[in-house]
Amino acid sequence: MGIRANGDPKYMALYDALASDVRWRIMEMIASEEMNVKEIAACLGLSPAIVTMHLRKLEQAELIGCRRVRRNGGTHKLCSLKQSMIEIELPLTRSARSYREQTIPVGHYTAFEVFPTCGLATKEQIIGQFDDPRYFLDPERVNAAILWFGQGYVEYKTPNYLLAGERAEEIEISMEIASEAPGLSDHWLSDIRFVFNGVSLGTWTSPADFGRAARGKYTPDWWQREVNQYGLWKTIRVNANGTFMDGEPLSDVSIEDLRLEEPFWTLRYTVDGDAEHVGGLTLYGAGFGNHDKDIVVRVYNSKTTDSRLHREEAHDERTKRGQACLK
Repeated sequence: MGIRANGDPKYMALYDALASDVRWRIMEMIASEEMNVKEIAACLGLSPAIVTMHLRKLEQAELIGCRRVRRNGGTHKLCSLKQSMIEIELPLTRSARSYREQTIPVGHYTAFEVFPTCGLATKEQIIGQFDDPRYFLDPERVNAAILWFGQGYVEYKTPNYLLAGERAEEIEISMEIASEAPGLSDHWLSDIRFVFNGVSLGTWTSPADFGRAARGKYTPDWWQREVNQYGLWKTIRVNANGTFMDGEPLSDVSIEDLRLEEPFWTLRYTVDGDAEHVGGLTLYGAGFGNHDKDIVVRVYNSKTTDSRLHREEAHDERTKRGQACLK
């Protein structure tokens, strides 16, 4: 797994966590095996209290994962490295591109076929009952902030906002996503396939149904502790060079393959029944998980003709001002 970071203030905790030789040594130690606080402290010659402080910073930056286990009559906090690489996107040096951004709530799907274990919930309550696909058609589902299923698909539809004379150079799709295990599991592989306008963009294997170590940062207090808590924030980019997830190649599908002339675009998340790892999927929206965001679709254009378009240049300037305020 990896992290793709940039100048957004949300990544400041990551950069702070990396700015310590002690924390780098800790990551090297737990890269190949889980270790508890006392073991790490003994290897470093530091007190457990100091090591706990370093571990907290690494965990907040999502660089490591920790879980508590009962062993030899006591409770131990075992830590392991979660990430294998970090990619930092520096400010653009070329001329700024224009983009249009749209958010899609997870409950706004337009088609589905799901099989248990499955369910959905708003920020306030569960919709219907667990493991009953009928409730995916409940009118309240448009307010859903989390959904999950063991096999099948959900599909979203969005208008094609490209105007005459505009040409899409890149499409970016971001979401918080994870597997779906009965309960929770730190090791629950699931092959999740992404389809855009009927074209398969590729398959990503989700490693887990996260939540044993901690509750989701934005998951409501009323939500049951032993079920889905948070996922990973993943970003798919499709451009002339192919399809990438968090900067890593996903497939050779390029933006020219996506039939963008259609008046409506479709985005489908699929767990196929014949996949190697049929481990379900969970989609987290605003109000659940660790990121408080819905599905985000961003389209970069080669021409600016609409006042609703944002400028990357202005976005970068706002980010710089935010960083200055933090200082």
